[in-house]
Amino acid sequence: MPIGIVSEDDFMKEMESYGKTTKGSGHVQKAEVVHEVIPKRGRKEGDVNVPDSIRQIIAEESVINGRSNALQLGKELGVSASSVSAYAVGATSTKSYNEPKKSILDHINKSKERAVKRASKVLGSALGSITQEKLDYTDAKDLSGIAKDMSVIIKNLEPQKENVVQEGNKSPQFVIFAPQFRKEESFEVINVNE
Repeated sequence: MPIGIVSEDDFMKEMESYGKTTKGSGHVQKAEVVHEVIPKRGRKEGDVNVPDSIRQIIAEESVINGRSNALQLGKELGVSASSVSAYAVGATSTKSYNEPKKSILDHINKSKERAVKRASKVLGSALGSITQEKLDYTDAKDLSGIAKDMSVIIKNLEPQKENVVQEGNKSPQFVIFAPQFRKEESFEVINVNE
């Protein structure tokens, strides 16, 4: 049945096709109002919206190739810049920025480990290629530049070791005082009469 204003004959033909009228009577036997439930808008319970695999890929891109590449990837996938920033630290959204998800963090750490291994191999090869002969007869700046770049990559990707005592992980602390020794002559002398 077309939508809009229709003639009475077209309306009755349509109603007869649904069995809502008696042929020839010209009137509707039964009328009913149907209230359809409009689905609730927004995110449904349990809907993660962006799959974890996409979050992990964006996070890895951000950590390994930089924020600009991650933003470009996020734009292509329809992910906002704020979400890309959250994924880079292992969070699932800006709301949970300080509470990273373990699966995303694990993926980021594994990606860093792979990059560190590759950089370590290149660093070892570059350092192994710097021989005394090359140092004596050729310009080794290129080889030392590669070695320096690989060490910077390793330093940036390796997890930082914190020496700071965290609140939940308190360890015993010892404070040792070392008093200074003074000679007996440095003390004041008080004469007392008995």
